[in-house]
Parts: sequence; C-alpha cells; structure tokens
Amino acid sequence: MVEPPAVPATVPVDIDPYLPGRGAPGYEVTGYDLDLAYSVPSNRLTGRARIGVVPRVPTARVTLDLAGLRVTRVAVDGRSVRWQHRGTKLHVLAAAALTPGREVTVEVRYGGTPKPVGSPWGPVGWEELADGVLVAAQPSGACTWFPCNDLAAAKAPFRMAVTVGSSYLAVANGTLVAQRPHGSTTTWVYEQVEPMSPYLAALHVGRYRRQVLAPRPVPIHAVVGPEHQAAFDRAFARLPAMMDLFVKRFGPYPFVAGYTVVVCSEPLEMPLEAQGQAAFGTNHLAGHDERLIAHELAHQWFGNSVTAARWRDIWLHEGFACYAEWIWSEGSGGPTASALAAQHHRRLQSLPQDLVLGDPGPADLFDDRVYKRGALTLHALREELGDAAFWGVLQRWTAEGRDRVVTSAAFEALAADAAGRSLDALFDRWLRDLALPPLTALR
Repeated sequence: MVEPPAVPATVPVDIDPYLPGRGAPGYEVTGYDLDLAYSVPSNRLTGRARIGVVPRVPTARVTLDLAGLRVTRVAVDGRSVRWQHRGTKLHVLAAAALTPGREVTVEVRYGGTPKPVGSPWGPVGWEELADGVLVAAQPSGACTWFPCNDLAAAKAPFRMAVTVGSSYLAVANGTLVAQRPHGSTTTWVYEQVEPMSPYLAALHVGRYRRQVLAPRPVPIHAVVGPEHQAAFDRAFARLPAMMDLFVKRFGPYPFVAGYTVVVCSEPLEMPLEAQGQAAFGTNHLAGHDERLIAHELAHQWFGNSVTAARWRDIWLHEGFACYAEWIWSEGSGGPTASALAAQHHRRLQSLPQDLVLGDPGPADLFDDRVYKRGALTLHALREELGDAAFWGVLQRWTAEGRDRVVTSAAFEALAADAAGRSLDALFDRWLRDLALPPLTALR
C-alpha cells in the first residue's frame, strides 16, 4: 500500500518562477478589506485597502503589488509610515521591525485611472467596457485595482464595498451583505468568507439586473442586462442540472454564497472564472457554448477552491475543468467521455510533441494542449482505477484540498493510495514525457 501525504494544509507563499516580478515572500495575508468608489464615465477609482499581514521573519518592510495607481497614504496599525512605490511594487516601510507571527494591519489609500498590465499572455486585470467594467486578472492582474500579494498561493478572505452610480449594479465575490443607497450613488458590500487567491477576485459594474436562477440546493444567481434575458434563459437552461451532476461527481459545492453567472454587456473572447462566479460575453448566448458553461462551473472545485500553489501545475485547473466538459456531455446524453477522449487524442497526435504537461513553461501556460492532455490524463486514470475509485479520488481531492493550495505531487499520491499501488509510470507518461502516450483502453 502506497502511503500518501495528506493534501497539505498550507504551502509556503514564495515567488512563482512563472510570474517574475509578482508577489513577495516572508509574510502571510489573513484578509483583505477593500472600500472602493468607481466612476464609470471617467474610469476613476479611489480605494482604501486594509490588509491583515503576519510576518514569517523579522522585517521592517512589507512588499505589495500595485500597478498604475497612485498611493496617497500608508499606515501600519493606524500609524502613518513611509513607503516607496516603484513600478508595480509598493514597499511599506514600518517604523520598526515587525514581530514574526504577530498580525498587523497595513492600510493603503490610493486612486487613479486603472488599466490592464501587460503579460506574456496579453493584457490582464482591469478592463473598461463601453458602459461598465470587468476584471480579468488571471494570472497576475489583481494588482491593477488593489494592493495585494499577487500570487495564487496567497489565499485570504475578502470584504469588498464598492460605491458606484445608482443606475449601475456592482458585483463582487461572495455574499451580498448590504446595499446602501446614497442619492446618486449606491454602495454594494460583499463578503467572501472562504480564502481566495487575489487573481480570482472579481468586480463587474454595469446596467445589470440580479436574479435567482435556482434557490437550492446550491443557490445560483444570474446577473444580466434585461435586453439579453431571453437569450440567457435559453443558453443557461441546463445549468441547474449541470450543478446537480457536478455535486454528485465532485462532492459538495465549495462556496456558501453559491454560484453567480454574469453576462457582460459586450462580447468576450473567452469566459472568465472567478471564485464563486463566471463571466460570459453576449456572444456566448447563442446556445452553442454549453461545454464552456460546464468548464467554468467545474473551476469552482478545481482552481478556485482547490488551487495549484504554482502555475506549473495548471493542469490541476484546466485539465480537470476540460474533463468536466466530457463528464457533462456523457451525463447529459451527448458523446461519452471515452469517445471525446479518442477524438481529442487523435487531434493531439497531429500537433507538435514538445509540451511537458507537468511543467509547460510560461509561454505555453494556456496552450490548448495543456487543457486537452490534462483531461486525457484524468481519463487514463479513470480507466486505470475504474469509475467507483476514480470518483472517490476526485471527491477526496476536493474535500481534503478545500480552501487550500495544492501540488500535482499530492494528487498523484492520493490517486496511488486509491489504487493501492504505485502509479508513477502512468503519471510519468502523461505529465513528464514529451511524447503523447497511447490510449490503450477505451470503453
């Protein structure tokens, strides 16, 4: 019997080599408390961020990521301190060395006209719409609208209060706990109680209406403009059934606030997942994108609740979400997972064999081969274990990894424990070899 380590309770926050220039080691974040005011016509944002920080080592400096916005005041435990803001780095200079293990509150007041930052994958972060805004921060764009430790491993709870013009709806992560009108403006307050990676923090502002799509067992909300309501109703009619199937296959839905689908007022190249949310464009309402609806919903378990500590393990997000597309197809009367595996395996055979799934490198982080080969890896594991053991592995993974950051090695060990034998040969072929392995057994 292979003895696996438990899914780790914590993985130390450290620099991710896939994101040079982002994040800082040496401290943990216990929570973000954001008070924001945003003007749609001028794209003007003012903010106050209160960040709970626990140093791991003696230090008088806390380094945060903040891009394109001007800092006006910084305080530690209510006392103003000096700071340096150079490029995307905000260095908070405490008056004396902070004590390891003792929490302090870093407060940053800032403002300006937010905009995306460049990355190897294109612009990421804050994105203006014609009449509103969205945030598309994966993997390194959270710093475009609030100061943070912009690493996936730096998960923490959030509170966000967002003040906008009263003709607009502001949508952020978590439970809507307050709505406060102030004449021409309204403040919307959200609490995300489960820890969240900064890149998964979302904000949508638009002329939307919020409605309940399904009240239970998992609350599902829709945020959509009235002009798109009929198309939304058709395109997302099977979302409650999809939720039911995924709960059966993956285990309990991980977020108490439920799931919110936002349909932005413009087309989007691809849907965007956030914690407890997914955003779609008007172009996704034509009724041909049900697999994408399944993909984004699956990310709530794989990527948002159970989060890879390092981006090299992105297959733990995208491979699992892609395989969920096949699970939904199989469970809803479409082609089986085996048929889809065979189809995509044939396609991957015709593509260059120069990608290592377990460490694809920054340039290929979002390559479609990562998604499809990741899904094929899970299908190969399913064939190896059989259905009952395979679903058990996924449910144990989501239960033990809930609200945590994880590694591919931990998943491999968990699968080996379920099999009762080493699965190194299987995972070496799929995760670490260049050549695409054969699919030797298809149902």
